[in-house]
Amino acid sequence: MFVTYVRHGIEHIAFGFDHLLFVTALMLIVRDWRKLVKAITAFTAAHSITLSCATLGWLTLPSRPVEAMIAISIVMVAAEVVRMERGQLSLAIVRPWMVAFVFGLLHGFGFAGALVELGLPEGDIPLALLAFNVGVELGQLAFIAVLLTAVYSVMRFVMIPRQAIVASAYAIGIVAAFWSVQRLDAMFLSS
Repeated sequence: MFVTYVRHGIEHIAFGFDHLLFVTALMLIVRDWRKLVKAITAFTAAHSITLSCATLGWLTLPSRPVEAMIAISIVMVAAEVVRMERGQLSLAIVRPWMVAFVFGLLHGFGFAGALVELGLPEGDIPLALLAFNVGVELGQLAFIAVLLTAVYSVMRFVMIPRQAIVASAYAIGIVAAFWSVQRLDAMFLSS
């Protein structure tokens, strides 16, 4: 059962493009590996808290507004990347771990929705929750490792222009803005 839920967690993050785009945008802001570890740890701690609370039924939020806010959080972080490249400062740029923690709380509710859809084994809910969370973290760390390896491999041969960072932020922001509109539309049309 533990291995099954670890696999479910890995699959969720592998196909959770919104969460992967959030992490990618965060990585565009945080260029120092120590700060990246701190920001990713804050994101992990935060979404682990809300994932646990929501799965155990202690705190719940409706899924449609949560999904819309997750998309909006990605737009906001992508906008911070552009601000940083323009030489501006903000909380997200100076203390990215704080923003990662706050948005991580929101993303945890999204993970909880996915876990509830999978179904939880009676009597083994804490173990399934732990296993799913471990899977999410393993998937997230694997994604970060692949992304960093790809960037460093490219940098061995060519210098990545600053415009590529801005273009990446705009691409992430455009996709997330589309998701925001799509999810808000679904939220209000179904009401």
